[in-house]
Amino acid sequence: MDLPDCNELIEQLAANLSSVLLQRRVESPRVVGIHTGGVWVAERLAARLGWTAPIGVLDISFHRDDFGHSGLNPAVHPSNLPWEIEGRDVVLVDDVLYTGRTIRAALNELFDWGRPASVILATLIERDGRELPVSADAIGTRMHIGRGRLLKLRGPGPLSLDIVEARA
Repeated sequence: MDLPDCNELIEQLAANLSSVLLQRRVESPRVVGIHTGGVWVAERLAARLGWTAPIGVLDISFHRDDFGHSGLNPAVHPSNLPWEIEGRDVVLVDDVLYTGRTIRAALNELFDWGRPASVILATLIERDGRELPVSADAIGTRMHIGRGRLLKLRGPGPLSLDIVEARA
């Protein structure tokens, strides 16, 4: 399977996000990336769209619901929102929207910091396999990967995509 170029996906995501922001009359959103791939995408989006406010970083480790099932031992990094979130429009950025569980955890973490006016979800890739009723407002592309496979964003230098087999 040929995987799309990440720079082209960033361009498409930026165009789609600009359209959503214009439609919703959002002028000065705060951008928050989900650690780690979402932060890489958020940085490129902010540069592409000329946003100068610092980017927030969310670590969702304490809100994950799958560590007991997967046996993962999280490496927890602190979240950092360098501005007040209360009443602000927030663009929440992730690399791949798959089951929806990462976004659920991110929303829980985000609301621990305050109550935003709105949250707009932007994701580089929206793929099949949703388990929760979550959809992105702006995407770079949609992909069908199939069960038992994961889409992995590599970075932080040049971004690239890989398909890896999921652990059993």
